[in-house]
Amino acid sequence: MDVVLIAGGIPKPDEELYEYTQGENKSLLDICGKPMVQWVLDALEQAERVGKIVVVGLEPDCGLTGARITHYLPSQGDLLKNVKVGALKIIELNPQTERVLIASSDIPAITSEMVDWLIGEAETTDNDVYYNVITREVMEARFPNSNRSYVKLKGLELCGGDMNVLSASLISEEDELYSRIVDARKNALKQAALIGVDNLILLLLRVIDLDGAVKRVSKRLHINGRAILCPYAEIGMDIDKPHQLEILREDLEGRA
Repeated sequence: MDVVLIAGGIPKPDEELYEYTQGENKSLLDICGKPMVQWVLDALEQAERVGKIVVVGLEPDCGLTGARITHYLPSQGDLLKNVKVGALKIIELNPQTERVLIASSDIPAITSEMVDWLIGEAETTDNDVYYNVITREVMEARFPNSNRSYVKLKGLELCGGDMNVLSASLISEEDELYSRIVDARKNALKQAALIGVDNLILLLLRVIDLDGAVKRVSKRLHINGRAILCPYAEIGMDIDKPHQLEILREDLEGRA
């Protein structure tokens, strides 16, 4: 499966990681002697099921090493726009593409086995979106001080993973869905309108389970989505805060 590696994002002065990045790209943060994004790229390169890799957000002279990288694309200034431009490039390179793996550059603890596991899971069904979710128990057993935020469902508390799979047909469709999702990302009212106020209330009241939530949101968005209960905390252990950076520096020191 071909991969879009999202490596854009420059923390602003009012964001906590700015002290560490000083106006530079977050994906190039040093972790045990190499850029954060290189850790992710190494896992992708070593995975048996990965094909071509398109990097979005960095220039070709950024210093990354990876035999499967085919293109570097500039950041579009927005996460979902970066996902779309990268996926469209993959579809352009191979019009027969069925699914695209989307990986964030800030999950440096992932391994090739985890990448292959996710691709294998996605190939067992035919869905538009495959979204990793990780339980609080799994996350805190591996990273007890990660301080992740969780969505509370009936019987579960979940956080999202940062490596997911999208159908090529969903990306290539020129309808309003993708634009509406992009527009709603940072607006709570628009998010509520997107998934439906009734669904939002049910989520808040914790009266629906994971399958029920997926079915309701998928129906509202007119997509065929699938939530994958991920056994790997590393896929959800991203670096948004300084303490998370330090946790992963300590964790990866032995591997380095």
